[in-house]
Amino acid sequence: MSDHFQTEAPIRLTVNGEKVKARVRVGQHLTDFLREELGLTGSHIGCEHGVCGACTLRVNGEIIRGCLMLAAQADGMEVETIEGLTERGVIADLQAEFVARNALQCGFCTPGMLATAADLLQRGGVPARAEIRDHLSGNYCRCTGYEAIIDAVENVARARAEAVK
Repeated sequence: MSDHFQTEAPIRLTVNGEKVKARVRVGQHLTDFLREELGLTGSHIGCEHGVCGACTLRVNGEIIRGCLMLAAQADGMEVETIEGLTERGVIADLQAEFVARNALQCGFCTPGMLATAADLLQRGGVPARAEIRDHLSGNYCRCTGYEAIIDAVENVARARAEAVK
């Protein structure tokens, strides 16, 4: 069989700081690889069209939709999941504020919402509510409404800005 028709591809990547070497189905989405092969189930599959944001991951420092990226495309890249952000303590204050503000209910959107909010907060400063809303606009929540989520992100931004002073 020619290389053109391969059904698997070898990949090497770093996931949450750990080197990973695997063979993946060429059509397997990155989120499916992380969930099925590595047991990292924090990122969810929702719409499978990149619209809902439930599969949000950080790849090479940028947030992406894991349902729109094939695992084979992640070869040589650095991937960080919600588990990695949590383990490193990067979002501990954000997670606590989500709980305090009741900014989560069923939890399905929460990992993607947290990863997206962390992306905004890493820029520093205190973004306007409209900027927070705009940055989170690619993440759907069907349970909580968005005010509590925006409140949580705004409060963390304010607290982090105060801590820098």
